[in-house]
Amino acid sequence: MPRTRPKHLDLTKIRLPLPALVSILHRVSGAALFLCMPFLLWLWQESLASQQRFEQFKGVASHWAVKLVLIGVLWAYLHHLCAGIRHLALDLDIGTELAAARASSWAVLVVSLGLTLVAGVMIW
Repeated sequence: MPRTRPKHLDLTKIRLPLPALVSILHRVSGAALFLCMPFLLWLWQESLASQQRFEQFKGVASHWAVKLVLIGVLWAYLHHLCAGIRHLALDLDIGTELAAARASSWAVLVVSLGLTLVAGVMIW
């Protein structure tokens, strides 16, 4: 009896292993950083242009929505950094066993979220 293949995949029902989720988040955070880079560079340029523009920047950056976006960008950076170090270790054949890969995935999530929480409190 031939097996029928699904016509479409329901992504909400697929249960990804943690290392796969960390890898996907690594790519998403890299894309977010790439897309936010022009805006962040523009903000930095504006804040360094003059004292008056720096005061304007401080006024804009003190808004809660801007702080939330900056914390999101901070998480993307920290997650991308931690997951990148993990991927480099995997490329060097360090931690490729299943238990070690799962443990390093948990470590990436805990460290990136913990550092984001600490730095987010300082931003807020």
